[in-house]
Amino acid sequence: MGQIRPAGERVSYRRAISILLVIVCSAALAAAKDLALVSNKTNTVNAISVADLVKVSKAQTNRWPDGKPVTLVMRAPSTPEMRVFVEKVYGMTESEVNELISTANHGRANHPAIVVVGSDDELVNRVASIPGAVGVVDVYSINSSVAVVKIAGKLPLEPGYLLHGN
Repeated sequence: MGQIRPAGERVSYRRAISILLVIVCSAALAAAKDLALVSNKTNTVNAISVADLVKVSKAQTNRWPDGKPVTLVMRAPSTPEMRVFVEKVYGMTESEVNELISTANHGRANHPAIVVVGSDDELVNRVASIPGAVGVVDVYSINSSVAVVKIAGKLPLEPGYLLHGN
């Protein structure tokens, strides 16, 4: 026969499960960050269509209308922060994006098409220092050294913005 457990033991078991569920849900929400497309301040690009963003991200656009070479700066496709970007812009698996980056940069040691960095701070600094650069960064990492680029007429945190995390 089954044992009868004290009421306090059942309550603490339920409490432990509740806490575990909150932690798991919080981790999933934390990974879905709001991203923004930022640009080097000398760039004349202050808005971009979704189709043009896809072309830039896949290294299919070499130069901006003003003649500056295009460089995309991003975090590694494997990072949780980039999940939204990889899904919505690339529409590829993480390994396919990594292969695309390698192919896009082949033979372009002096001016790579796509630069992968380790942190949002490094990303903002690289975009600020490379004329023609744009980057995908957490909205809360943006500072005055870069300009925010509209995507499909919308700014980050506006309803319908492409890189909204949730």
